[in-house]
Amino acid sequence: MAELRWNPMIKDWVMVASNRQNRPQMPKDWCPFCPDPSDKNPNKKVPDNFEVLEYDNDFPALSQNPPEPDDVATDFYKVRKSHGKCEVVLYSPDHYGTLKELSDSHIRKLVDLWVERFNVMKSDPEIKYVFIFENRGNEVGVTMPHPHGQIYGYPMLPKKIELELDAAKEHFEENHECIFCRMNKEENDCGLRIVHENEDFVAYIPFFADYAYGIYIVAKSHKPTIADFSDREKDNLGKMIRDISGMYDTLFPERPIFPYMMCMHNAPVNNEDEKYKGLEEFYHFHIEMYPPLRAANKQQFMASSETGVWAHCNPTAPEEKAQEMREALKRYLDSKADRS
Repeated sequence: MAELRWNPMIKDWVMVASNRQNRPQMPKDWCPFCPDPSDKNPNKKVPDNFEVLEYDNDFPALSQNPPEPDDVATDFYKVRKSHGKCEVVLYSPDHYGTLKELSDSHIRKLVDLWVERFNVMKSDPEIKYVFIFENRGNEVGVTMPHPHGQIYGYPMLPKKIELELDAAKEHFEENHECIFCRMNKEENDCGLRIVHENEDFVAYIPFFADYAYGIYIVAKSHKPTIADFSDREKDNLGKMIRDISGMYDTLFPERPIFPYMMCMHNAPVNNEDEKYKGLEEFYHFHIEMYPPLRAANKQQFMASSETGVWAHCNPTAPEEKAQEMREALKRYLDSKADRS
């Protein structure tokens, strides 16, 4: 079964993909993402040599040739085909590699691959949103430790993106400015919540952060998608992501592989909704990081308040956590300089 089912209470689609229940737990001594020049692996999935690589997800929730939905719809409950695409992006051939260890040229190739796949998915007129993301760590359900992320192409706007677009449009119409550019200004004026910045990107725990160590990475220039960046911006995006990943891994000595969800928010593609006409003016590329820890050995659970009514409670002060993260970033950058 693979289809979309409509939730009339919140006006949103739910992906139903029972085929994903059959995803295997990989043996500890074998990884399908590792090159195998011996050619002894009967289930080989990747070439012998690569730096970064895309291949289609083996257990997709969305596909470009979706099956017909099950005959379960009524005049109240709606279903539709699960058209879209699910891809895996490998960051490195090294099974134990991490983002923080990638060279400038290597991580630029990763950014270029993200841009390439964004444009490929955008070319399918039925895909309305391209979501680039990474799940990292056991705490977020990762079954494959090899460094990788994913890309989903959805046939609809995810609800959170719809809410962001509505707020951004309203702010633009009332104030004649981009809401994300204003956030950057507010955070820069305050300064206490900024963790890191380079020429083209700034990273901060936002004023309204709902996760203890949740960072936003926001473009300094008003660009709606990753495909709109200049060469310098692509270089600096890769460096910023690498530095923030390294900072996370330096926060707690006992947690050298820090778990997080990295969620890249680009403007929608193939927009046909008149409501969002001219969205390039009011939507702005950014990355939202959601780490599920509130301390080295304490998980921040999304419990009843957060899940049931979307009423989030941050158990920490963003200004204090930003200072803690700036100190961790300095340790990471100092150790990086010592190794070079």
